Amino acid sequence: MQEILDLLQNDARLTPDDIAAMTKKPVAEVQAIIAGMERDGIILKYTAVVNQDKVPEEKDLVRAVIEIQVTPEREHGFDALAERIYRFPQVKSLHLMSGGYDLKVEIEGKTLKDVAFFVSEKLATLSGVKSTKTHFVLKTYKENDIVYVDQKKDRREGVTA
Repeated sequence: MQEILDLLQNDARLTPDDIAAMTKKPVAEVQAIIAGMERDGIILKYTAVVNQDKVPEEKDLVRAVIEIQVTPEREHGFDALAERIYRFPQVKSLHLMSGGYDLKVEIEGKTLKDVAFFVSEKLATLSGVKSTKTHFVLKTYKENDIVYVDQKKDRREGVTA
């Protein structure tokens, strides 16, 4: 199972025939393993990884990381508040953290004003939110094991006399 999962994580376009050839397993067995992982919630979605900086209409999106300190709810802990937060369409990821803050939220907005509005009017007003700290993403170099910068570029400095 792990071998098939690794192959799909690296390239979700692989067909069961491709995977069967690579793993030397029968196609029917590969199909059954994949179906089982989908059914059990191990595989949640197949997706394309897109470099947003190269998509003309997405190039100017504003991305922000927000640290949130919260008061956990009795009986539900962090889960109920986390669910209210991850339901916002602006939220791209949400993590429970250890350390100086409780939740890390990554969001996207069309403008700085959109992000500011989301933080001040949506996040900060939620019951249980004690404080927020917003950091704007200036450039992505690597994310989810994918390097976003051109690695072939010659970075040597020129010598002048």
